[in-house]
Amino acid sequence: MVKFFTNLSQKTASLAGSPYAFGVAAAFIVVWGASGPLFGFSDTWQLVVNTATTIITFLMVFLIQNSQNRDSAAVEAKLDEIIRATEGARMQLIGIEHLTEEEVEQIRRTIEDECSEGDEADIPALLKQALQRKRRHEAQRKAKRSGASPSA
Repeated sequence: MVKFFTNLSQKTASLAGSPYAFGVAAAFIVVWGASGPLFGFSDTWQLVVNTATTIITFLMVFLIQNSQNRDSAAVEAKLDEIIRATEGARMQLIGIEHLTEEEVEQIRRTIEDECSEGDEADIPALLKQALQRKRRHEAQRKAKRSGASPSA
């Protein structure tokens, strides 16, 4: 089922972003608009396009989000490999996508400050603190689910 959904979302996202799909959608709207006089611009006539576009949009959101999530994960893995393979790179940056938004923002600001001022900021210490908080939080959640008391 997962493989089917992955393939479906990849193909759908690729097709939906093509000029062909835009042409089909534009043609649908033109045909719908031209058919208005035939149906007297009735409520049913309007409901047809509203219902069709709502259903298509609803389904496309999930398919495109799945495709985007997979693309993001692939980019993160590739960047992690570049960091790992680069001599002198900060290995602590690998996996920072798992930190909170505030922690990532703090690291980003520190790196920017370091680059702009030439100061040697303590990025490894910031990363270590953030990762320790994350591990503590995960241990507490795991302990809460299992009913055990969390270790400090």
